[in-house]
Amino acid sequence: MDVREAAPGAAGQQVKDELAEKCQKLFQDFLEEFLNSDGEVKYLHDAEELIRPERNTLAVSFVDLDQYNQQLATTVQEEFYRVYPHLCRAVRNFARDHGNIPPNKEFYVAIQDLPARHKIRELTAARIGTLLRISGQVVRTHPVHPELVSGTFMCLDCQTVVKDVEQQFKYTQPNICRNPVCANRRRFMLDTNKSRFVDFQKVRIQETQAELPRGSIPRSVEVILRAEAVESAQAGDKCDFTGMLIVVPDVSQMTTPGIRAETGSRVSGAEGYETEGVRGLRALGVRDLSYKLAFLACHVAQTNPRFGGKEIREEEQTAESIKNQMTVQEWEKVFEMSQDKNLYHNLCTSLFPTIHGNDEVKRGVLLMLFGGVPKTTLEGTSLRGDINVCIVGDPSTAKSQFLKHVEEFSPRAVYTSGKASTAAGLTAAVVRDEESHEFVIEAGALMLADNGVCCIDEFDKMETRDQVAIHEAMEQQTISITKAGVKATLNARTSILAAANPVGGRYDRSKSLKQNVNLTAPIMSRFDLFFILVDECNEVTDYAIARRIVDLHSRIQESIERIYSLDDIRRYLLFARQFKPKISKESEDFIVEQYRRLRQRDGSGVTKSAWRITVRQLESMIRLSESMARMHCCDEVQPKHVKEAFRLLNKSIIRVETPDVNFDQDDEEGEEMEQEIHEGINGHSEIPNGISGVNDHSEDVIKEVPKTAMRLSFVEYRKISNLIVIRLRKLEEEDEDASPKKSELINWYLKEIESEIESEEELISKKKLIEKVIYRLIHYDHILIELKQTGLKSRKGEGDEVLEQDPFLVVNPNYALED
Repeated sequence: MDVREAAPGAAGQQVKDELAEKCQKLFQDFLEEFLNSDGEVKYLHDAEELIRPERNTLAVSFVDLDQYNQQLATTVQEEFYRVYPHLCRAVRNFARDHGNIPPNKEFYVAIQDLPARHKIRELTAARIGTLLRISGQVVRTHPVHPELVSGTFMCLDCQTVVKDVEQQFKYTQPNICRNPVCANRRRFMLDTNKSRFVDFQKVRIQETQAELPRGSIPRSVEVILRAEAVESAQAGDKCDFTGMLIVVPDVSQMTTPGIRAETGSRVSGAEGYETEGVRGLRALGVRDLSYKLAFLACHVAQTNPRFGGKEIREEEQTAESIKNQMTVQEWEKVFEMSQDKNLYHNLCTSLFPTIHGNDEVKRGVLLMLFGGVPKTTLEGTSLRGDINVCIVGDPSTAKSQFLKHVEEFSPRAVYTSGKASTAAGLTAAVVRDEESHEFVIEAGALMLADNGVCCIDEFDKMETRDQVAIHEAMEQQTISITKAGVKATLNARTSILAAANPVGGRYDRSKSLKQNVNLTAPIMSRFDLFFILVDECNEVTDYAIARRIVDLHSRIQESIERIYSLDDIRRYLLFARQFKPKISKESEDFIVEQYRRLRQRDGSGVTKSAWRITVRQLESMIRLSESMARMHCCDEVQPKHVKEAFRLLNKSIIRVETPDVNFDQDDEEGEEMEQEIHEGINGHSEIPNGISGVNDHSEDVIKEVPKTAMRLSFVEYRKISNLIVIRLRKLEEEDEDASPKKSELINWYLKEIESEIESEEELISKKKLIEKVIYRLIHYDHILIELKQTGLKSRKGEGDEVLEQDPFLVVNPNYALED
């Protein structure tokens, strides 16, 4: 740089920056000469757009700049802070040449497509002033303020106007009045009408969980957005910011109590004498040494906007627009997936390859990722489309694994632990800003997971007052805050995937779900699906799980078999979520009918604790049906989709209350037991899919029943009852008049299981057991009906008595046995 000699009367002569001016000239040439693939000037159309009053920023690709002139690109990258105002001037000149633009309009340049991306941890003093691209998650946004760019001041002594005083991160007045006669250095007034302002917004970004080194606290940095970049990042977005690293005075340090006393250079003694001189840096003035790094961004872009960047279900996107964003190979893969007959199963196995079994949970989580269709009624009430899933289970049943898998897979997922989370941390906190002292909202886990999934582990360990905070988020999908003069309603359109442990560590089958889990009724009713994982000893399953885990540890890469890669599934998910399936007439009738049956089953018997079937479960069924239709890329919800949704919903309800069947207490018939039977057994007797909970346990063997306790698990009880029903139905089909007697049925059953009977004692106990089961099926469940000769004319006196003791048995014609 050379300093042009100042003319003898000129005050404050400008210094010329030759390098920056050369860059300005070259950059203007680049804008005017750079052609796109069609041979047209690439940035001409964008420059003509700048005529519109709301536009003032020209986005320039760094790749184009590098292609045009490598030296220019290198200089811009290394000296960005120095050349930035000159680049903006080049844009202004270029725009003026190609349109009628007001003379005082400011223009800005935004550099995009910068190749290298840096982490927040890599921002050091060496990078100050260079062009950088950093990525992070926005955690706090401030309101938009006007910022003074260049001020016009009026001297209050002689009324001279001082124009274009550049402002540098703080309010800067002219050093001295331009009037040679006036010596005013302090008394100036800002003329707001002639000064230039620009929109200014501050956001705080934080390192994303993926970039965080093990055991470190996430670092955060303030990002300053100006002009068109304001309001382009919302709390929770993962964004790339292109701009420069700058140093600003740390205002918050100056206002910290205790420092102000130390900033004076000397301390006066009691009599006004200076008792001590300057002592080290503390007394030199801490104020001047308090600086912090900030990032001045000129361009904001969503991280990976193609697939699951900003919004996984952005309102403006359509299936067609997403198709256009894909390459030919990607689109072919998506089309091939949509035609797959076993798509449901293949997606489950590809998404959770390391988890063995638990197929129902995999299906439930998969449907949660696809989600239902959110709707808005005419009155403006919004009906949620997100599906909430809760997994309750014994320790070591892969609950946290499900949560971790979803967090890694979903582009916008937040993982948090219930015990370590507070209400403010989950929803949103109102904090006071250190510099402007105004209240701003800092996003919590549910806001950060907006349009994604929030995984909450140890859900049952949360304090009750913190659980209450997410009531509104789970049903209305908003978070309302009224604190410290801030009243706001924020979006929390998130699916919640929660994992909880049963009370006492193990799931007690003899109790209901409500007694097993430490959750309130309102929270329980807001979950669409409840999955109960019980750690049962089973030779076949244990062997398979052990093989799976050993395989995984010995050959990590080879043992994972994925049919589709995670990227394929992400693409397919994004494409399928654009479908808005409508419910067909048949499906409507089917849903209503199934809900009526569920409701009737729930109403029968005295329910003292149960999972109540409410309208929320009906809505759950609709959401799950829509999710099934979306997964198959259908525009209409068909009965087969409803059937699967109903089966899943049933699965999550059926395993809830299946207490062991205690035959010893049948004789006593205490009031408590009677209620439990009505609730646990009769409640389930009419489930069309009642058997589905059994088929999973087909390898269960009927346990030896000791004489002391006649007890059967519900699954085994159901298994025996199904055997009897199938036998009776078969006999009826063969010969309509043939109804077996009770004794014949018992003999048949004992013959069926004779391979399991080893001693005479066992035979007697099994005989007693089957008698009790038949008695219960007749008198409690009303599945079987006794046919007696009562009321008819007797032919033989003795025969009647025999028939009384050994009646004919038939199946209740209304009992439905479905697989």
